[in-house]
Amino acid sequence: MSMLSNISWNSLQVWRRNRDVFFTTWKTNFIPPFLEPILYLTAMGLGFGVLIGQVEYQGNLYDYAKFLAPGLIAISIMYSAFFECTYGSFVRMHYQKTFDAIIATPVSIEDVIVGEMLWGATKAFLNSTIVLAVIVVAGLADFPGVLLVPAVAFLGGLMFAAIAMVFTAIMPNIDSFNYPFFLLITPMFLFSGTFFPLSVLPAWGQDLAQLMPLTHVTTIIRDFSFDTYELMDLLGLVYILILTAIMFLLAIKMMRKRLIS
Repeated sequence: MSMLSNISWNSLQVWRRNRDVFFTTWKTNFIPPFLEPILYLTAMGLGFGVLIGQVEYQGNLYDYAKFLAPGLIAISIMYSAFFECTYGSFVRMHYQKTFDAIIATPVSIEDVIVGEMLWGATKAFLNSTIVLAVIVVAGLADFPGVLLVPAVAFLGGLMFAAIAMVFTAIMPNIDSFNYPFFLLITPMFLFSGTFFPLSVLPAWGQDLAQLMPLTHVTTIIRDFSFDTYELMDLLGLVYILILTAIMFLLAIKMMRKRLIS
């Protein structure tokens, strides 16, 4: 409880600091998430879409491009938050010594860590919303369900930011982040229902996919984008909330230990 008692509104000052740096280079930050979904939809949605045709999802048939689109949003959430709170946070902590400078002020260590995770969630929200806008303009999402996607983006972003911060707390150097990206992020990228329905996997593969955080984010976003609602969406939301809470507290504990050691 002592860790939580040290968290204050000063964490928003850390968030604002990262926000201000982000918007000073807004052109280079916004162009990639705008162009990336267009390239994916063109290469995979149209290319594979011609070969695949329609995809069956929860008893309904959808054009492959429309099936793929929500997966691109989910991928953007994961990568934005995870990159920001691994490489981004490590650079600010280890190379730029930004954390040391902030902690020298009345801002607590816990405020710095929380501010970093909030910014990771915000960046996931911003980037995925740009992807979402492209998808809506392309006519690949249905209203009003799609309006709920940004809220899921922030919550999912906070979950991945917290997971990333746990890895940041234990990695000895910046090159070591290759391990979580190869062993965790890449499998989720490929096998979380982003590019194909999980129903095509064997039973053990489907069970394994349900353990992956991105699977639940992808499922919820796809259902909302299709304006459909299933019990699995509620269960997925519970999964995300529980994992976020666990990783959030663990990240604070482990990062505090690293910063004061």
